[in-house]
Amino acid sequence: MKASAKEMRAAGYAAVDRVVAHVEALEGMAGWTGARRAELEKLELGIPAAPRPAAEVIEQVEEEILRYMARPAHPRFFAFVPGPGNFMGAVADFLSQGYNVFAGNWFAASGPAMVELRTIEWLAGLVGFPETAGGVFLSGGSLANFTALAVARDRILGEERLSEGVAYFSDQTHSSVERALRLLGFSRRQLRKIPSGDDCRIAVSSVRSAMEEDRRGGRVPCCVIANAGTTNTGAIDPLSELAALCRAEGAWLHVDGAYGAAAAICEEGRRLLEGVEKADSLTFDPHKWLFQPFDCGCVLLRDGSLLPRTFYSRPEYLKDVGDNPGEPNLFDYSPELTRPFRALKLWMTLQVFGEDAMRRAVEHGLEMARYAESLVRASENWVIVTRAEMGMLSFRHEPPGVSSERVDEWNREIGKRITASGFAVVLSTELKGRTVLRMCPINPRTTEADVRDTIRELDRVARERAVRLPGAGRGTKPSRD
Repeated sequence: MKASAKEMRAAGYAAVDRVVAHVEALEGMAGWTGARRAELEKLELGIPAAPRPAAEVIEQVEEEILRYMARPAHPRFFAFVPGPGNFMGAVADFLSQGYNVFAGNWFAASGPAMVELRTIEWLAGLVGFPETAGGVFLSGGSLANFTALAVARDRILGEERLSEGVAYFSDQTHSSVERALRLLGFSRRQLRKIPSGDDCRIAVSSVRSAMEEDRRGGRVPCCVIANAGTTNTGAIDPLSELAALCRAEGAWLHVDGAYGAAAAICEEGRRLLEGVEKADSLTFDPHKWLFQPFDCGCVLLRDGSLLPRTFYSRPEYLKDVGDNPGEPNLFDYSPELTRPFRALKLWMTLQVFGEDAMRRAVEHGLEMARYAESLVRASENWVIVTRAEMGMLSFRHEPPGVSSERVDEWNREIGKRITASGFAVVLSTELKGRTVLRMCPINPRTTEADVRDTIRELDRVARERAVRLPGAGRGTKPSRD
């Protein structure tokens, strides 16, 4: 299990060369290359008893494994929330893994802990949290939502009233929230999923009415989960008004900003996110709009001291790690005991490129989404469903004379066809009972040409196939919203 310095350098240099070549070649590659399991079963991926040369294994990884995957760093990967990544983040991961950092407590990694504290301070300042704020880096939004809601449960309900608590969120809220609440002991009757309006935002009046009804029934409003950039549309709930309601009701306000919170780095984003600074807790994923490699999520609390009140544990085998004031053991801040040094990648990215470059990159994503919207509006028979307010938009092709059900099926087909072509990745989602196509062009590598050519290709596919739809061709109609 021991390699020589020569062998380690050879493997490391080979890996770096291949990563750099991959990044340089991204634009000319397909945004997605998939394979059926039956095809991949033919590959020799079993575990050998005898050793193999590292160079041979690295070549196999590239040729037979990484060949079959989505490429979220591709400039025309517009599905989901793309993960553009950045090379310095990858270098940070290599350093962290190469040194095998255990970032769980101060004893094991005081230097890494200090970097994490400083990076958390920067993120908290970005969204306007007070000096009392704290947080911790996690795998992503799912664990961040779970961590924040665990604190909310303990703070508002405690063990005695857990069965009486109610959580409120909209039908646009990420699925990880409902899953987290169930894992935290909330039954389905304790979950209030409130229909959002036509703008995909939750109405404060609807939350207030639900709380009043629950109080009359002897239940306790525990927490409201607000959105700061939904996965479907980038919608932002009325954060200031929800914060005021939660204060009045004695409830916790958690904001899921896994995608959208990063917009606070620029002036336009701060305006859109007004009120986020009033949240009790916030989910924030730097591996989305701050361009870090997976995984790099975090949770922020306006009172960071509440995290260890929920998660502190000191079994006998950890008695000697120390509990010194001002020197936190970060495994007391979340469910994770063993945890990697995730903060290093964001810290190194900021050190090498600077905050101004990160700000311009976020602004670029906002501009690309608006540009995409302008092109869709100018295209015949395309309909804007939700505008490009937070770096993403949804739209659909509506050939005249075709039933709504058939149009839904047709838009799914358009997304599948352009993705299968390899030119761009644009997938569908369901929104208010309609199937829509969705674009999230936040990758700093994405150019106007990438957006323009993708819209043209979508239009070409739509025109080519729409003539075969039953009822199609009975006149035309302009793009609208």
